[in-house]
Amino acid sequence: MEKILIVGCKNGMDDVCVGCTRCIVAFNRRAGHFSRYEDGDASLLGIVSCGGCPGSAVVGKLVLWREWNAFLGEHPTKIHLAPCLKLCPYSETIIDRIGSKVQIEIVEGTHLYMSDTIFPSQADRLLHDG
Repeated sequence: MEKILIVGCKNGMDDVCVGCTRCIVAFNRRAGHFSRYEDGDASLLGIVSCGGCPGSAVVGKLVLWREWNAFLGEHPTKIHLAPCLKLCPYSETIIDRIGSKVQIEIVEGTHLYMSDTIFPSQADRLLHDG
C-alpha cells in the first residue's frame, strides 16, 4: 500500500487554501497526480507545511512528523508537493532540501483544479472540478 504525505507552502496553506480541500478531494477521487494510484491501494497520511519562507524548516518539520507518528507505525512511501509549493519562489530550494534527506519518491503535484477567475462559470466548474 502506498502511504502519501503532502507537503505544501505554509503561506499558501495558511492564507490562500481553504483547508487544503483540493488536495484532499483530488486524492479521494484519484484525480490529477493521484491518478497513479487509481488501481492500487493508497492512503493519505497527512499534509504538512514547509515551515515558512525560505523553507529552512521543512526538513525539521518532516523529522517532527516522523517522530510524532512513529508509534503508529505509519511511514510515507511517497511525498507529493502541493501546487502552492510549486508556486513558491523558494520551491527549488525546498525540493532540494527534501530530496537530500528523504529516501522515497517525491512527486511534484497533487491536484489540477486551477481556475483563471475567482468565480468561474458553471461550465468552467464542471470542466475543472469534474
